[in-house]
Amino acid sequence: MAEEHNQEAAAAAAAEEQAGQQFAVQRLYVKDVSFEAPMGAEAFTKQWQPAVNQELGNKVNKLDDNNYEVTLTITVTVKLGEETAFLAEVHQAGIFTITGLDDQQLTHVLNTMCPNILFPYAREAIDNIVGKGSFPALMLPPVNFDALFAQAVQQQQQQAAEGQADETH
Repeated sequence: MAEEHNQEAAAAAAAEEQAGQQFAVQRLYVKDVSFEAPMGAEAFTKQWQPAVNQELGNKVNKLDDNNYEVTLTITVTVKLGEETAFLAEVHQAGIFTITGLDDQQLTHVLNTMCPNILFPYAREAIDNIVGKGSFPALMLPPVNFDALFAQAVQQQQQQAAEGQADETH
């Protein structure tokens, strides 16, 4: 009987904790867009065998107690041989209301869930601007933000462990 009561109390506590959790998208917007075609018309006279390089960045800005601005930056550089045919960069941002999460959960949501929401908009903006530059469509591959976050956490842990090892020597 006591075990049943403990299970009920634990379930009630979990339900109460979840009731205080909130995640809402307040606004999605393009914060910055840049497009450069340094080769100019010469890019259209060469055989199109591009080398594509994609870089991702994520920045979090706490606006107040419950609101966060998350900015996903995608930079795509396309080269023909050694010369840059074009460079496109998009800063896709969103304002998210998040409450009821502990620090670890909050960090995870801000670095995985929010960029996952922003990515399709950034990918569309990149494709759109590349098309307006008269280059072939560029569909960026999906990104696993959970894997990138896990990798970053692992690197931080390794660096912390190496730092502690260096201090003991």
